[in-house]
Amino acid sequence: MALLDVCGISEWVKEHTFSPHGASVDRVSHFSFAAQSPEFAVPVGTDPVQFLEPLTQGEGEEGVAIRLHHGTTTLAFKFQHGVMVAVDSRASAGSYVCSQMSKKVIEINPYLLGTMSGCAADCIYWERVLAKECRIYKLRNKERISVSAASKLLANMVAGYRGMGLSMGTMVCGWDKRGPGLYYVDSEGNRVCGDCFAVGSGSMYAYGVLDRGLRPDLSVEEACELGRRAIYQATYRDAYSGGTVNLYRVHSEGWERVSQDDVLTLHHTYRDKE
Repeated sequence: MALLDVCGISEWVKEHTFSPHGASVDRVSHFSFAAQSPEFAVPVGTDPVQFLEPLTQGEGEEGVAIRLHHGTTTLAFKFQHGVMVAVDSRASAGSYVCSQMSKKVIEINPYLLGTMSGCAADCIYWERVLAKECRIYKLRNKERISVSAASKLLANMVAGYRGMGLSMGTMVCGWDKRGPGLYYVDSEGNRVCGDCFAVGSGSMYAYGVLDRGLRPDLSVEEACELGRRAIYQATYRDAYSGGTVNLYRVHSEGWERVSQDDVLTLHHTYRDKE
């Protein structure tokens, strides 16, 4: 409050019944392994949800609305040798292609991976926070955090910011004492456990390939080819997906990067086979 007195706005604060705790929007009920919980400071008296609503709904202010269009294709599935993760690398802003070499697999720790779909900044920030929390958990408990607990922690962290403009659809993939784990987490706080997920604008095309070729008894080579073919097919049909196909495999010894293939090269390869 001393800073408010120096700035000469302490009387204004009293009139508006300002509480120092009201400047923070971190009202989330998640737990944190760190000494201090993360928080974001916002202008006094501003509710982010109400502030964003006229800018994102209808025609917006002065006929201009902010509509954030995102496009990508990411997938992950379990098979007998672990978890296969496949993503494209095209980053887009609306109809503009920003980059063809975006890294959409975020390495949380040697046994955990996160995928990126939605707003790149949101995904990178929150999964870096998750990486910090997982590291603190390991230092305090002398063991790695489970895939289930890591995904639950991420869901709890973003749930408190529901409606504030976050855009994130990620898959948390890893290996722990119970074997392979795969969870889908989004910016609304939803968390789903499953054996196969595809996320992004090209996910419907990827699902078409996965539904036809996914089996629990796939070999490592067959799983790699299935993931590679599914992402390629999505990039062929979806304008917001493209660049390269990046493959990762998670197994009992941790994750490993399998390959990186240009989609144009794959197009010629598959066309010649047909």
